[in-house]
Amino acid sequence: MTQTPAAPIADAEARAAALDPLRSFIVQAPAGSGKTELLTQRLLLLLAAVDEPEEVVAITFTRKAAAEMRHRVFAAIRAAQSDEAPQDAHRQRTWQLARRVLAQSQTRGWRLHDTPQRLRIRTIDALCAEIVRQSPLGSRLGGGIDIVDNAEPLYREAARAVLGALDSELPQAAPVARVLRHFDNRTARLEQQLVDLLRRRDQWLRLVAGDRKAGRSREVLEAALTGVIVDALQQADRAIPATLRTIWLQSAAHASSQRYAKNPELALHALRDGQWPGCAPAELPRWHALLDLVLTADGSWRATVNAVQGFPAGKTNAEKAELGPARDAHLALLAALSAQPGLRERLAELRELPSPGYTDAQWQVLDALLDTMLLAAAELRLVFAERGATDFAEIAAQAVHALGGPEAPSDLALRLDYRIRHLLVDEFQDTSTTQWQLLERLTAGWTPGDGRTLFAVGDPMQSIYRFREADVGLYLRAREHGIGLLPLTPLTLSCNFRSQRGIVDWVNETFRQVLPPQDDRDRSAVTHSRADAVHPDAEAPAVRLHALIDADDATEAARVVELLREAQSRDADGRIAILVRNRGHLTEIAAALRDAGIGYQAVDIESLAERPVITDLHALTRALLHPHDRIAWLAVLRAPWCGLTLADLHALAADLPAQDSVLTAMDDVQRIAAMSEDGQRRLARLRDVVVAAHARQGRMPLRRWLESTWFALGGAACADGPTALADAASYFDAVQRLAPGAVLEDLTALDLALHDLKASPDPSADERVSVMTIHKSKGLEFDTVIVPGLGRGTRSDDPPPVAWMQISDADGHPRLLMAPVHATGDAREDSYDHLRAREAERQRHEDARLLYVATTRARRCLHLLGNVRRTDDGTPARPPDRSLLARLWPAVSAAFEAAAELPVQRTSAAVPDAALSAPPLRRLRDWPRVTRPAGLPLPAAAAGSSGEPLRFDWAGETARAVGVLYHRWVQVIAGEGIDHWSPARCASLAAVLQSALRGMGVPATRRGTAAERVMQALTNTLADPRGRWLLDNRHAGAASELDLSTLRDGVLQRRVIDRSFVDDGTRWIVDFKTSTHEGADTASFVRNELARYRAQLAGYCALMRDYDAGHPPRAALYLPLIDDPALRWIELDESS
Repeated sequence: MTQTPAAPIADAEARAAALDPLRSFIVQAPAGSGKTELLTQRLLLLLAAVDEPEEVVAITFTRKAAAEMRHRVFAAIRAAQSDEAPQDAHRQRTWQLARRVLAQSQTRGWRLHDTPQRLRIRTIDALCAEIVRQSPLGSRLGGGIDIVDNAEPLYREAARAVLGALDSELPQAAPVARVLRHFDNRTARLEQQLVDLLRRRDQWLRLVAGDRKAGRSREVLEAALTGVIVDALQQADRAIPATLRTIWLQSAAHASSQRYAKNPELALHALRDGQWPGCAPAELPRWHALLDLVLTADGSWRATVNAVQGFPAGKTNAEKAELGPARDAHLALLAALSAQPGLRERLAELRELPSPGYTDAQWQVLDALLDTMLLAAAELRLVFAERGATDFAEIAAQAVHALGGPEAPSDLALRLDYRIRHLLVDEFQDTSTTQWQLLERLTAGWTPGDGRTLFAVGDPMQSIYRFREADVGLYLRAREHGIGLLPLTPLTLSCNFRSQRGIVDWVNETFRQVLPPQDDRDRSAVTHSRADAVHPDAEAPAVRLHALIDADDATEAARVVELLREAQSRDADGRIAILVRNRGHLTEIAAALRDAGIGYQAVDIESLAERPVITDLHALTRALLHPHDRIAWLAVLRAPWCGLTLADLHALAADLPAQDSVLTAMDDVQRIAAMSEDGQRRLARLRDVVVAAHARQGRMPLRRWLESTWFALGGAACADGPTALADAASYFDAVQRLAPGAVLEDLTALDLALHDLKASPDPSADERVSVMTIHKSKGLEFDTVIVPGLGRGTRSDDPPPVAWMQISDADGHPRLLMAPVHATGDAREDSYDHLRAREAERQRHEDARLLYVATTRARRCLHLLGNVRRTDDGTPARPPDRSLLARLWPAVSAAFEAAAELPVQRTSAAVPDAALSAPPLRRLRDWPRVTRPAGLPLPAAAAGSSGEPLRFDWAGETARAVGVLYHRWVQVIAGEGIDHWSPARCASLAAVLQSALRGMGVPATRRGTAAERVMQALTNTLADPRGRWLLDNRHAGAASELDLSTLRDGVLQRRVIDRSFVDDGTRWIVDFKTSTHEGADTASFVRNELARYRAQLAGYCALMRDYDAGHPPRAALYLPLIDDPALRWIELDESS
């Protein structure tokens, strides 16, 4: 946040109120309002008033936001160590608060500057994981579950398990078969639909699985549909003044009299009774008859009426005199109705309402779909358990479960309630329903004035993460009703410290028209909140709209380059951002920037799969794992490490029989003889490496096997600099995550993982120019912002098998709407279409907010570029409805109309001849020697001699896995309490341990022995008085896997201590080692182990003296697999 002027600011009162430590608030903080600084001040204020820093918990939604807040807090604390106060009043306030925190830290012995981990600033995902780890049984996940960022392979495995039920005689097969018939027996489509449903299951699972019989009954769901109809009719009814109703009924009676003779069956005739229709579903035909009198087919107000609507003008003067007054009265009615704000939209929506019930055929499909969805969710839980992995949605759901209900909190919830006194939530507009429930549980029982507070900060105008299940309606709900039983006082910030006045004024005027006029929780509608500019006008014009007519992508890209050069000439050091809605909008722009010689930082733009080094690696992976993948093998032979010419490839593989692989051709003497001499040498070198690789297959983890083969081929030498090496390392990391062992069961999972990974940015690129998506730009600011591609739409989503939506009734109670998609060839389902239309409306509102985020990144200058077609009459066509320009159209249509009147100017970019020729062949001139490139470690498997097969010792990997699982489960035992564990319960872990070992890549032949060793180690620990003493959670300061960090000599050091606690005034530090010894002289072996880890233990002690200065540390090793209990424990003698 930039320096605050000396004069009082417009929202000073709200900012001052936000620092009341006794009250709970929800703060709306628009773009550039200094939200993070206010959060920092509130956090410092609360830290200065608590006994322990852990009593204050700050929650963010991204690691980046958490890091920024942590940086702000510690920067303030460091600045407060100086006795010289800042001159600026705002910074002086932060300095004063930080001084109070320093004083409290010194009084209470916190040592925050040495133990920053005591400051609890967490992402909400990290907080959920922390809760689950503290209650592995209460959360129903158990211990040792890994959280994966991309769980799609797990979703797909569950979906395939559902489809696998079709081949069984289990009762689950019937609903799956019914659903598959509905999808024309297209199993691939149903599989993908199930994957998509599982990805979003936190939206529907809680709604359909709570009470299967009641919550899913036809009556309940049909009552919800009825409720939607009633609500819509009531809202429309309230919006129509009583005086206009009378005139409207009179118009209806007149129109009925004119149309009855020809159309006696019209619903219009029922209105001749003079009764205004009610709000029950049965009244819909009467409402529709009224609507037809005032609205056109597309929902616009009628500009005129004629005999078709029942208002003939008359042919003779007598007829005109008779019919004219009724016609004029109706036109006057239309004028009066059109003057009512928002009435047209509400009336038009009545035509889109669903039917109040399902047909029997619809219900049969929906019932089967719900059964199939629940089956998929159950299969996913089994996949999670088997793989020892889960996703963030499951962690969040199980964290909520671990805390119990609002009326019956769990023991863990009560412990957390005792420890947490203040919660701060950043970016609250991005809260999902599950996260809302988590906050409800954490604040259950809190009341105003009891010393506990909740401080939620966000900006509903910047809620742009619906695809991550964020629901801006929850922000609106909290502002109106609070969270749970805790009311929140609403505050609104208005000062914009980022942008010059010209930009702020333009945003105020424009988004008053773009954003909806009223908040609506169910529609995700958020009104505009006006901002007050702090900085004066700078450049003029601050905002420039570049209205393009019939321009191609190359023309728009050329304009972007012009604007960028203009900005650079104006301010050589200014930061410039090109923001796009999605990566596909950058193809021409990226090419134009390269052609112009303009370097830029591409932030999470380029997919890793698009980089040449990854293309080659992926081809190598597919070829080695699938010898008959002909395209992959040809790509391997064409890659730089081999570099065969097209002529040599043709000689080798032309007319190769379909049943033969390229590997077969590589052994075909006649085919090889037809190749060039250089090609023969290159092929022979590659063949030797491939043969050696196949000899080692399955004898080492897949990552090491692929990596060593890549090195042996010379892949590292082909990498174009450190960026390419970093990309290669990311590829190998992805392989290791998917296949910790020697086998990759599903290559599709690797394809998906590569699609989601982003390539490393070029470290040599100009940091002053950034190219990114609008979503990535949130929270950033730039001197100049260029937003091209506004006129480009997005592709339509595939219709899901079931549409659902949770809305609230008039009393705020949740209501579930569901409808199945129609089968191919069947008539459309109005209920399904209604829900899809509501979903599309929500997306349009979010698109408008996305545009707000883009335009509010600019400090000095904003450029907006949009292109539309010219219609046959020369006027600009309305932009595609799914484009950002469609949202902006009410404010900018006049500019496009003016641009359309200018002479047509077309630019044609000639394609150079070079662009039409084949790309040059990249290949190594000489076969490389395997060397260790900077930035990528040489794998051990590549170090062997070419004449000797490389070996891999699975025993070492198995021992490591045993140690990992022992550490994981002693943490669980200590957390639950040793009284809950027995040798019999340890023995019951066999299946769980085998599953975990499988996920860690341990071969099947070794898993049984490894699981037995883990169980033996746990049993020995529980049977040993010393072991029970170690895991007793009644010790003061007891902690497992204690994560500590400190600064030493300016370097951040981080250590994780297996077990630590205070007993009899001593701070014990215990390191678990699952080493075994089968020979004689076990005592000597244990002493050697101590000598081996002496330096590590001494480092722990030094770190602990900073962490807990009040208790002298002592360190020891504990070896649970040593047979003699007396020899399992050995202490460190620091004096020696």
